[in-house]
Amino acid sequence: GKSTFTSLLARSLAAQDPDRNVAVLDLDVCGPSIPRVMGVLGESVHQSGSGWSPVFVEDNLCVMSIGFLLASADDAVIWRGPKKNGMIRQFLSEVDWGETVDYLVLDTPPGTSDEHLSAATYLKTCPGLAAVVLTTPQEVSLLDVRKEIDFCRKVNIPVLGC
Repeated sequence: GKSTFTSLLARSLAAQDPDRNVAVLDLDVCGPSIPRVMGVLGESVHQSGSGWSPVFVEDNLCVMSIGFLLASADDAVIWRGPKKNGMIRQFLSEVDWGETVDYLVLDTPPGTSDEHLSAATYLKTCPGLAAVVLTTPQEVSLLDVRKEIDFCRKVNIPVLGC
């Protein structure tokens, strides 16, 4: 559900204004699904002097995911915190998104993990930083979402909606 929502939100933002540049960053390092959901599975990224080149879905919509760096979509990524943090830092600092990014939409794994903390740390000074938290009506999901909202409060990220 979260990756589908991320994809639909990014596509909607890009479709509303062709001059608006939208980037999607798949931060679910161990379970990247954005390439499949966005219809760009099997594409690859390239590294140049200006950084990693993301995959373009539309002229004003691009995507970056560790999924593009794997030999197969079935390959497991078994990394601990420091390695995940390094990859997230690299994605946030070394991807050549183009001249401007009007919206950077992050797709994160469930719960509050290293990926969330890394993103909050690296993006804390970005203007407009905010979260949209998704859930289902099951009690177990609601318990997790309450923790995610508490996490956002503790790291000073406004929650736009739940």
